[in-house]
Amino acid sequence: MDPLVEKQEEIAQMTIFYHLEWYLFGDDPDICLEKLRQSTASQLCGKVFKGGETTYSCRDCAIDPTCVLCMDCFQNSIHKNHRYKMHTSTGGGFCDCGDTEAWKAGPLCTNHEPATAGATKENSDCHLNEEQMVQARKVFHSVIKYIVDMTIWEEEKDLLPELMTSREKTDNFYCVLFNDEHHSYDHVIYSLQRALGLELGEAQLHTTAIDKEGRRAVKSGLYAACQEAKEEIKRHSENVSQRPLHVEVLHADVMSHQKFALRLGSWLNKLMSYSCDLRQIFCQMCLKEETGSEKPCPISMLMLWDAKLYKGARKILHELIFSSFFLEMEYKKMFAMEFVKKEYISDDHERSVSVTALSVQMFTVPTLARHLIEEQNVIAVITETLLEVLPEYLDKNEKFNFQGYSQEKLKRVYAVICDLKYVLISKPTVWTQRLRVQFLEGFRSFLRILTCMQGMEEIKRQIGQHIEVDPDWEAAIAIQMQLKNILLMFQEWCACDEELLLTAYKECHTCIMRCSTSSYSWDKTIHLCGHTLESRPYRVSADPVSIHLPLSRTLACLHVRSSKTGAMSRLQEFISSEEFQVELLVEYPLRCLVLVAQVAAEMWRRNGLSLISQVFYYQDVKCREEMYDKDIIMLQIGASLMDPNCFLLLILQRYELLDAFKKIMPTRNQDLIKQCNTLVEEMLQVLIYVVGERYVPGVSYVTKDDITMREIIHLLCIEPMAHSAIAKSLPENENNETGMEKVIHKVATFKKPGVSGHGVYELKDECMKEFNMFFYHYTKTQHSKAEHTQKKRRKQENRDEGNRLEWGSKQVFWRTPNNVYKMKLICWLEGSVVALYLVCSPTTADALLKYYCFHIFKVLHILSLGLLEEKQQLEKAPEEEVTFDFYHKASRMGSSALNAVNILMLLEKLKGIPQLESQKDTINWILQMFDTVKRLREKTSLSTVATASGSEAKKDVGMQSTQDKEKAERKRKAEAARLHRQKIMAQMSALQRNFIETNKLLYENTQEMQGKEDSIMEEESTPLAIDYSKIALGPKKGLCVTEKEVLTCILCQEEQEVRLESAAMVLSTCVQKSTALTQNRAKTLELSGDKLDPLFMEPDLSCGTHTGSCGHVMHAACWQKYFEAIQLNSRQRLHVEQIFDLENGEYLCPLCKSLCNTVIPVIPLQSQKINREDAEAVAQFLSLGRWMQIVMGRISGYHMKNFKEKQNTPALVGNGTGDSSSEFHSILSFGVQPSAKYSNTIKEMLVLFATTIYRVGLKVAPNEADPRIPLMTWNTCAFTIQCIENLLDDERKPLFGSLQNRQHSGLKALVQFAAAQRTTSPQSLIRKHLVRLLAVLLPNLRVEDTPSLLDVDMFHVLVGAVLSFPSLYWEDTVDLQPSSISSAYNHLYLFHLITMAHITQIILTSTTECSPDQVQDDSEEAHAADSFCKEVYQYTSGCFSRDVPGWYLWDCVKRGITPYLRCAALFFYYLLRVSPPEDLQLGKLTRRVTFILTCCFFLLNNTILLWCKQAVLCWVSISQRYRKRNNLIVLPEDYSSLLNQASQFRCPRSSDDEPKNPVLCLFCGSMLCSENTCCQELVNGEELGACNSHALYCGAGVCMFLKIRDCRVILIEGKTRGCFYPAPYLDEYGETDPGLKRGNPLHLSHERYRKLHLLWQQHCIIEEIARSQETNQIFFGFNWQLL
Repeated sequence: MDPLVEKQEEIAQMTIFYHLEWYLFGDDPDICLEKLRQSTASQLCGKVFKGGETTYSCRDCAIDPTCVLCMDCFQNSIHKNHRYKMHTSTGGGFCDCGDTEAWKAGPLCTNHEPATAGATKENSDCHLNEEQMVQARKVFHSVIKYIVDMTIWEEEKDLLPELMTSREKTDNFYCVLFNDEHHSYDHVIYSLQRALGLELGEAQLHTTAIDKEGRRAVKSGLYAACQEAKEEIKRHSENVSQRPLHVEVLHADVMSHQKFALRLGSWLNKLMSYSCDLRQIFCQMCLKEETGSEKPCPISMLMLWDAKLYKGARKILHELIFSSFFLEMEYKKMFAMEFVKKEYISDDHERSVSVTALSVQMFTVPTLARHLIEEQNVIAVITETLLEVLPEYLDKNEKFNFQGYSQEKLKRVYAVICDLKYVLISKPTVWTQRLRVQFLEGFRSFLRILTCMQGMEEIKRQIGQHIEVDPDWEAAIAIQMQLKNILLMFQEWCACDEELLLTAYKECHTCIMRCSTSSYSWDKTIHLCGHTLESRPYRVSADPVSIHLPLSRTLACLHVRSSKTGAMSRLQEFISSEEFQVELLVEYPLRCLVLVAQVAAEMWRRNGLSLISQVFYYQDVKCREEMYDKDIIMLQIGASLMDPNCFLLLILQRYELLDAFKKIMPTRNQDLIKQCNTLVEEMLQVLIYVVGERYVPGVSYVTKDDITMREIIHLLCIEPMAHSAIAKSLPENENNETGMEKVIHKVATFKKPGVSGHGVYELKDECMKEFNMFFYHYTKTQHSKAEHTQKKRRKQENRDEGNRLEWGSKQVFWRTPNNVYKMKLICWLEGSVVALYLVCSPTTADALLKYYCFHIFKVLHILSLGLLEEKQQLEKAPEEEVTFDFYHKASRMGSSALNAVNILMLLEKLKGIPQLESQKDTINWILQMFDTVKRLREKTSLSTVATASGSEAKKDVGMQSTQDKEKAERKRKAEAARLHRQKIMAQMSALQRNFIETNKLLYENTQEMQGKEDSIMEEESTPLAIDYSKIALGPKKGLCVTEKEVLTCILCQEEQEVRLESAAMVLSTCVQKSTALTQNRAKTLELSGDKLDPLFMEPDLSCGTHTGSCGHVMHAACWQKYFEAIQLNSRQRLHVEQIFDLENGEYLCPLCKSLCNTVIPVIPLQSQKINREDAEAVAQFLSLGRWMQIVMGRISGYHMKNFKEKQNTPALVGNGTGDSSSEFHSILSFGVQPSAKYSNTIKEMLVLFATTIYRVGLKVAPNEADPRIPLMTWNTCAFTIQCIENLLDDERKPLFGSLQNRQHSGLKALVQFAAAQRTTSPQSLIRKHLVRLLAVLLPNLRVEDTPSLLDVDMFHVLVGAVLSFPSLYWEDTVDLQPSSISSAYNHLYLFHLITMAHITQIILTSTTECSPDQVQDDSEEAHAADSFCKEVYQYTSGCFSRDVPGWYLWDCVKRGITPYLRCAALFFYYLLRVSPPEDLQLGKLTRRVTFILTCCFFLLNNTILLWCKQAVLCWVSISQRYRKRNNLIVLPEDYSSLLNQASQFRCPRSSDDEPKNPVLCLFCGSMLCSENTCCQELVNGEELGACNSHALYCGAGVCMFLKIRDCRVILIEGKTRGCFYPAPYLDEYGETDPGLKRGNPLHLSHERYRKLHLLWQQHCIIEEIARSQETNQIFFGFNWQLL
């Protein structure tokens, strides 16, 4: 807290509140308050949630989803072991712990359980006495009146004289700017800058305070000056928005009193938590109206003024309501009564800070909701409020039309609709007469809203010109979505009482009739097939039509519920048959379905996307339950109540297919033919749905669980799906539950996820038979996928095509109800027979195929429905009781020429059409079903049935004989193919055996070598033979593996051999700074390297430069053209934001789209052969000591030669050095050769890449002449190798042979580049760097600023020394480099020397903390280490302990030097390309054997410890020499632990309790406050958020954070780039939950976390960010800089 504010608070407490409390209690306040606190027996938690806090809801015990617990109560309740959900609060709610009406079980946590009986009795007397209560009433009355007067202050009012701070009126005023929801941050900042002339920083401070507190004094002074500032602010704000900012000029005293009034509110809030007596007195005072005054009670006045109060005042007053009224149930009821009386819809603030947000705390309490319905008729109040707000959207027909709607006002409408949902969320179990009456009144009021929505926003088909502007449609659909659950709840409330249900049915029917009969007339007669229909001459394609029919759909649902409860039998008591008019009820839903069909036929394509979007939502899971499904039900109602022929004629007329079914052929216009075919297809599909889709409670004897199971089955018939995908495809109830968890395990099995992806559910085999290919919730795409999947499955199981009808149809008729639907189905199917006849009437097969072949299968499906229905009834009852006679109707002969052929004859005709070969099995199956039904009808007794069954079996055999022959033919062909494959495989085996016989000797040798290798691996202790062809260093170095390298450019696709004199070829490369290997995460990194000397890398590897490549090759010229083209394109598209920074050389790889910032040239390896005899001769006199003398002589000669120049040259001391010419040139006597000559393009690329490394690694501007460029080249080579070795060891992979192609290509190019780069720099500069490197190792060299041996990383020294050593061979007149023999010895002795130094580092920094579990080694090495320890003790003058055991030292050496040796092995392999031993490639060895073999690889032995004697140990410091493997921080298993940690987080830079956005750094574990101005830092003149500034120091600009309250990982690179990445926490279904939207319990997935770790260690974070931003362009709107 600000010290000034804290001091003011302390003064106010001591001078005002302390005395006020004394007056209130009549005693020491501290003592009284403590007594009251101990006696508090309230079981309600009442914790008020702030925005961003985590809340928990129990799915098993909560009455509704609004019942939540805070984290403390949840952790101490029984619900943590139940099915719970986690969510992030938007603020404004409070914890329901202790509320018995909110929970089915476990309403109390252990913290709020009632105290023991003794303790309760002991503290029962600790209440306010009468005197204290009297005082409390006085104090509260005065304080409340003061608060009300000050908070609802109007600008024009004058302060009472007694409230003035001084007797004389001062002229000090404030110009106060208020927050609103119409102006953005930028608008306010702009207005303040222009009006008041403020600097940007000051304007931002004011704006932040206004957004946080709701108001801010932006100017003080005289009234005139403040008034002028007010007008200026208003004027400038109107320029950028439709309305001005809200500004007031207030007297300084008024501001002071208002601030103090809020402080009094906080003081009252504190008192409320101590005593229920205080709460009750406060509530009484707030509800008490002044005698003789027309003003409402104080709490009502505050609620009425809530919309005009600023955010800070609202916050305190709302908290006061929470801590008082909501903790006392009786007063909560009274407050609710006052709340319902008020009107708050005009509030323009966010709902979370509006008093309307309190509704959820009252309306969701079941008893309180019933009370409000009975006493205040809250349903009618809410609906009337909506009707008062929405009249501006009513058109001349009294229908809503939301064209040009206000989004802000509709948000308030949605909030009121949500209040209605809260009231209805709990159904009553007991109905009183008053409750029934008031509910019906509210229902009638609600029907008025539905009446205004019935037929709203009618559309008419656009003909000719395309519509110019798409009309607004989102508002109407959004309101439909909001009303979906409310409609369901109204229907459930009605279904609870039969009388209520029928009354509601009548009211809804009356509203529909009132909407329909006004414009309905019967004036057209239709004739078809001898049937007649009188209807209105209406065409969907020509007349207006609406998709919004809530009244019709509500009536459909009430009708179904009446059927389910049996109330339908009494319907005629309420509605007579003449009044019912079923034709009118069916008309509008049928029009809607026809509209959908015509849209599918592309007849409405000129109406734009708005209609397509409406049709999409009409059938989408979000709306279909109350739109599409109810329309199908209404058609089923019509089918059951209308004459079936009339119903079918009505359908044909509305689909505009009468001409087609009258055999009037379509025109030659292909569009019309296509439209007609689509309409016929859609109509047949609707007929199938109306006949077959009876899987609805009230239509069939099914439950909600059965419906959910069926939905899941058909979803999984498409493909295996994740839990969240299934949940999204299922409708939710009012509690946001789908019910899938209850049933999904009955129909599906869960398949767990792998490292990536998510778990999926797969349908059980036994549930496949429930598949219905005409499932009415399938989209066209889903239908195609499901049909394709089932075809594949049938093919695999070798099942017939005809069976698919039987399986789907059986499922449809399962549990058919004995109601009117079933009784009228005969006539239905008679109409279907007529449709079939008309479809199949064309006399030629060509005509049939041309017009109707796409519909044949659907007509066959309708036939199958009737046959299966009749078959099931015949099997269950005697024939005389079966009234369903579909067989007779389908097989009878027609009496007219039109009906001269029956269905059986038509089917036989279809069988003979060759074009319908694919339907042949289906037709045969239907004919077989006809025969089966015929024999079932002919049975007379059980014996006859048995005989018929026998004959049926024979008939079935006959019917299937043809199919059996076809199956046999297919089986014969499959067998022939199998035999052919077998013959080919036999021929290949014979060829293999012949090859082995031909090369028998070679084969045996291979087996013998393999046997030898296996025998070597049997025991670790077996002496290992050294293969000298695999030696990399020294005179016995093996041959270089050089091959002709021909690469293909990915841009021009031309091939080119890589040669020194050829044009350069390059690899796409990314250079980045990295802290992946740091051993000291707390170390502060240098942001700029202007003065940094990068020659020596510190042993903690705090920050290095990593070079990675995607491995894709280009010509240098092609790459330059490609990059120039990107630059040109970027300049032409300035308004488009790029995901890469062209100014820093960034681009995307043309092939893989990886982010790159440079290219690395591909340098060919120079083959060097060693003459063995010459090498052995040199070995006779060139020992390590002699080699050191020669090197020192050469360096000394250069020193003497350049002595006259003022350079930093070494001063030489000691023996073995001279200044003679022979000593200076002796190094050349072992062999020299000319330096390699590179082509100009290769040189250019060498300079380009080296400059990029320098620029990125040091964060400086490019400078090709900077002497640090070679140093950065060597450093990036060494650091990259260390990173790769670390990664291989981390993944337990062998050192060689396991790198990815991109890693292999990149590392090969990098090492060869590092070796070649020295040719582009002055050799004197390279030699100068070499001397400084050797000064660390050679005791006779003294160079200024040479670091201690213990302060450098030896592998970096090795790489730099090896790559720079050829500079010693340079002469003024000729450019020379060492020969192959010289290089072999130089590499060997440099490696010996530096390895010796590294071992010395390890030994000097080893601790004596030996683990007792370590096995003591009694080997020769351990004894040597023990003796060496004693000598080191003398060298270090006793600084090193002589008591360190030798075996422990040897163990330290092994553990410490292994990473160094592995890195050196990689370096020399890619530098010299000598093949390593096979065992190092295969990774078969244990750690000890790997160490020994690696040493042998460099021709090392145990005498390496004796070389330590040659080092002068004069630098001793204490550090740990074992490089640890870095890992991401350890995360808790349960995500709730992280949420708990985040809830306790307090920003160190903020004094308020406003919600924060805590993020967790996965590199170091720091908790940061993101996206908040309090933690922004100024870095290099730029404002950076907490994450960005932390990333600069923790990850060199690249970092990984976990956003705890959103459960997402954030990847950051630089100031402007980042992306979101799935968190490693998964629910039980193997899915992440970004934003905690699903709220399922989450647990750490170690595989996913491991994947994140590898993303970091592989340096792929930048690449992942680039890919993500390229895929998700929307993320450019996120301000990563301020994260």
